[in-house]
Amino acid sequence: MDKKRIIAAGGLVFNDRNELLMIYRRGFWDLPKGKLDPGESIEACAIREVEEETGLKEIELGKFISITLHEYFDTYLKEEVIKESHWYHMKVKGEPSLIPQTEEDISQIKWVDSMALPDYLKNTYSTIIEIIKLFSSSQLP
Repeated sequence: MDKKRIIAAGGLVFNDRNELLMIYRRGFWDLPKGKLDPGESIEACAIREVEEETGLKEIELGKFISITLHEYFDTYLKEEVIKESHWYHMKVKGEPSLIPQTEEDISQIKWVDSMALPDYLKNTYSTIIEIIKLFSSSQLP
């Protein structure tokens, strides 16, 4: 039997100092993302989810990066599912204050510079490493 596919979207959000926004949820560093609402465009979902999970406003939507697939057990649906996450490059001006969405189990949000990033990637998911590496390699001259 085919697994149910959950469509989601999120972003690799950078500030003016080119720091990447990372969220800490359920013991792992992650990127903001979430499920697509009925009738919503994938781009609108990406922006909305980043806003909800981080408190950011005035997010500039950049280029589509790629899609990652992640299998997990959905406790609400009580079944194994595949999450198809659509990732976008995003920017915000300055270093706006961040508000973790605690009802989504987000306990910390950090702006992470490229020198510190490897330490955060030691405690994340393989799909997050995959999308960050893919984005980074696309930014090379």
